[in-house]
Amino acid sequence: MAEVTTEKVYEWLGQVTDPEVPVLTILDLGIVRDVVVTGHPAKVKVTITPTYSGCPAMDVIALGIRMALANRGIADLEIEPQLSPAWTTDWMTEDGKRKLKEYGIAPPNRKAFQALGLFEEEEVACPRCDSKTTELVSRFGPTSCKALYRCLDCKEPFEHFKCH
Repeated sequence: MAEVTTEKVYEWLGQVTDPEVPVLTILDLGIVRDVVVTGHPAKVKVTITPTYSGCPAMDVIALGIRMALANRGIADLEIEPQLSPAWTTDWMTEDGKRKLKEYGIAPPNRKAFQALGLFEEEEVACPRCDSKTTELVSRFGPTSCKALYRCLDCKEPFEHFKCH
């Protein structure tokens, strides 16, 4: 087996997708905090931070990491959860946000979110037609990290990946 490097492990992790939003990889989400490779044969430690404390997808993501690395001959693997600092949508890659929009989910928009007054609603653009004439339908969508919106121009419902 060829030498296992940190860069190679990151490349392999870039193929592990999020089970709830399969167009995103765990690197797109920014949940991989660190990768450490030591020894021969390689021992790999992957540190991950859940998008939400208690996120039910983390077990499936950990299994995806185990499978991706086991398929490449990594037998000695430790996956360590790291809860602090808490994950933020700021850790998502720009490529990940683009993929969300192309998939039909409005990506988080930190600039719009930070500019809100005390009782103002976040301005969320429709991922299909880019209209900002949208309305919140439900603060909680099919997963706790998303909200449901409706576009008042194209009339399509859509999900919004909430800022946090």
